[in-house]
Amino acid sequence: MTAALTFALAACSGAPTVPVPRTVTPTVTPDKSAPPTPQVAPTWPLTGVAGEPVQRPALAVKIENTAQARPQSGLEQADVVWETIVEFQVSRFVAVFHSQEPQEVGPVRSVRPMDPLIIAPLHGLLAYSGGQQGILDLVAASGVQLFSHDAGADGLYRVSRRAAPHNVYGSPATFWADADADHQASPPQQFAFAREAERATAVRTGTAATTLSFRLSSASSPSWAWDASSGTWLRSEGSTPAMAASGARLSAVNVVSVTAPHPDTTFHAQGGNRVPTYELVGSGDAVIATGGKTVQVRWQKDAEDAPLQLFTADGSPATLAPGNTWVELVPAGSGSLTVG
Repeated sequence: MTAALTFALAACSGAPTVPVPRTVTPTVTPDKSAPPTPQVAPTWPLTGVAGEPVQRPALAVKIENTAQARPQSGLEQADVVWETIVEFQVSRFVAVFHSQEPQEVGPVRSVRPMDPLIIAPLHGLLAYSGGQQGILDLVAASGVQLFSHDAGADGLYRVSRRAAPHNVYGSPATFWADADADHQASPPQQFAFAREAERATAVRTGTAATTLSFRLSSASSPSWAWDASSGTWLRSEGSTPAMAASGARLSAVNVVSVTAPHPDTTFHAQGGNRVPTYELVGSGDAVIATGGKTVQVRWQKDAEDAPLQLFTADGSPATLAPGNTWVELVPAGSGSLTVG
């Protein structure tokens, strides 16, 4: 009777029944779609500056740099300027245009043996006034489209405001309009660029500097002074500020010093002087100046039609700041750079 009473009390108490726990595994359908592609803003290939690049080839122009040629037209709008030493120890420029279109460039002068090493990687256009046949053959084999004043190309003309031979000028608009079907593409990137100036290699790891004093030859000693207000290096020819015909001071966001052998060739100039060139296929020492700092790097160029690249000591690509670049080709053994 006691057991029956206990059962009755339990039944009347209304105590809840505890359910037995069980684990439920969720059903997950795997997403096999490709991850989204990161959105990277486009940049101009020769400057690294953000923007929508115009579809047109790089235009290289041989520009004189004697006292009779200054101030030159168009240099302040070049993406890249290469300074080379030719015969008689004078310097001559290879100015490369892509992101900007100057109305006029010049004075335009003749080609030299080192030009194919500079222009072949661009696979673009080259405007010049003429040259020796053997050197013309080298340039013709570089794969670029040629515009020669001596050959009567459109867009090259003489001006009356200067005496010959310092009076050949050119029209970039005409050269670009006359680009053939094989030379329509924009140039490939030549140097590596940081997305922002503060991430450039020299800015991150370099040593503070205010002046860059070059001795390229007995007749050429350009210098650059850091100008924090504009964020650029300001160029001088010796101690004289270098100006463009427009009145603008010549300046560069990046100045790259490349030391390379500078041997004579078998080509002759006036008076029996030999025409020199540079040995740029290989590697050597270089210095990058960006943002008021300099850093030592190595340059490497694997073939005539390969771009000249810059690397840090650990083999990583050295980056420049977005903007224009001047490359100073320093003859090994006789040229120098003094950083102040």
